[in-house]
Amino acid sequence: MNLARIAVLGGGPGGLFAARLLKLRHPGAEVVVYEQNPPDRTFGFGVGLPAGAQRNLRAADNATVDAIEAAGRRHDAAMQVGSRALRFGDFSTIAIARTELLAVLRKQAEEVGVDIRFGEHRSVDQLDADLIIAADGVNSPTREQFADSFGAHVSTSAGLYLWCGTEFALEHAVFAPCHTSDGTFVTHAYPYADNASTFLIETDEATWQNAGFSVEPEYDDPGASDEKSIAYLESAFAEVLDGRRLVGNRTRWLRFRTVQCERWHHENIVLLGDAAHTAHYSIGSGTKLAMEDAIELDRALADEASIPEALEAYETRRRQSVTDLQAVARRSELWWESFPNRTDLPLEQLMVAYMTRAGKVSIDRFLDSTPDIARRGLAQYGGLGIEDVPSTDANAWILQRPLTRSDMMTVTRHYSSDPAVQGIGLSCTIDGRDAPAEDAVPAHIVDVPSGMLWTDDRRAFVERNAPTNRTVIWLRGAATRSDLQDRLEIGDEFRRLTGKVVAVSATPEFREDFVSALASGRIDIAIETSDHDHAPSVAHRLLR
Repeated sequence: MNLARIAVLGGGPGGLFAARLLKLRHPGAEVVVYEQNPPDRTFGFGVGLPAGAQRNLRAADNATVDAIEAAGRRHDAAMQVGSRALRFGDFSTIAIARTELLAVLRKQAEEVGVDIRFGEHRSVDQLDADLIIAADGVNSPTREQFADSFGAHVSTSAGLYLWCGTEFALEHAVFAPCHTSDGTFVTHAYPYADNASTFLIETDEATWQNAGFSVEPEYDDPGASDEKSIAYLESAFAEVLDGRRLVGNRTRWLRFRTVQCERWHHENIVLLGDAAHTAHYSIGSGTKLAMEDAIELDRALADEASIPEALEAYETRRRQSVTDLQAVARRSELWWESFPNRTDLPLEQLMVAYMTRAGKVSIDRFLDSTPDIARRGLAQYGGLGIEDVPSTDANAWILQRPLTRSDMMTVTRHYSSDPAVQGIGLSCTIDGRDAPAEDAVPAHIVDVPSGMLWTDDRRAFVERNAPTNRTVIWLRGAATRSDLQDRLEIGDEFRRLTGKVVAVSATPEFREDFVSALASGRIDIAIETSDHDHAPSVAHRLLR
């Protein structure tokens, strides 16, 4: 395909990386990046590139990753609750100042002949190009200009957050709650330079209101920060900060917005990065997603015969991985929103919950990578000594732990809807029928619709279905893994709201998700359904 002129709207990481890759692929093309801000004006502090993203970027452009690595800093992490802290991680993530990352990417782009024009705002109507890449951010003017064509859906989080920084390097990344008289704040913080760290802080609506932050200051300067909030949080997190100060950079309270678009391209215009999709910051995905978009766009333009075919191929190849990551991010977002309610867990079990919260890391993988913490966490779940926890293949062990509650006692967490399975003890049955058997544990069945995790009605759905005088709340739903993962999240909300025994059912192929939820204290009982019956009403304990 012959491309003579390529225009990129937005000089962020995704736009700059796309410009470099396309100039390398099409050296005769004119590639121009239009960035409305001057080169020395950027907002934010550090950004992170996880190991998987580094591998993907290196396969596409080894020289750029070398330059990023040379300018960045690796770190491990710690979960800190009160006076206790647990170190974990393998120093695989590269953290780098956003200003430094942009400088690296600008240099890499300019070295191959990309024309970067700062202080120039352009709309699609002002451009004459074969291909227009709209990498113009979460508030994308291009997406808004062609709203009917792109079909954007934007959802807003219930919680609030703000970005701060420090003028010293933390020893490692840290996740820590801070309990105040107004409520709980949680920090996600990490070092990105020898003298600087990112210090993100989030909280819930009630705490934000109690602290008086809902009355936003008047700003004479559009780049000003909320100094009142910064001062409050600096005092609250004095121990983590070791008495040092927090700094702002247009630091204000925000609600995270998840962007999803029905289409990513229109005519010769294609969305890239946050303009097309966003994913919650707790999985560190914004820069990664944008730069991986650039890789796939470059490949599609190389593989296909025309721009329309290439843009269709780009979206087709990329959409599923983005959709999957957004689902992971949504589960992580909800986990962090409820994090203050989890700090009563023993710290090692809390780490098990953290590592498995979004469905990307299984119990066995955590055992393999961090055996000491994982085995102590599982011992706390089982109420046993660490010597009683298997070092590998812990799934069966987790399922067979007894459940001891004031309202229910059973020798296993593992139930089946199929009474023909060998080894079932019929003396312990969970019965969700209108008229349960006299010797059964009565269950209140809740059918969870697909997609409930993404709706504004999620909390109301839980509250509507929570009242019951039955012992068990049993969540059923569609047979896909994503639907099961949604049920596990919603089951966690039922459990925290009602204090009742929560059971979730699905087919045996998703056992890893079951055991992670059990060990994390998100559900109490796993019910494995037969392939032909995804919505049973009776289940029996399963002993093997």
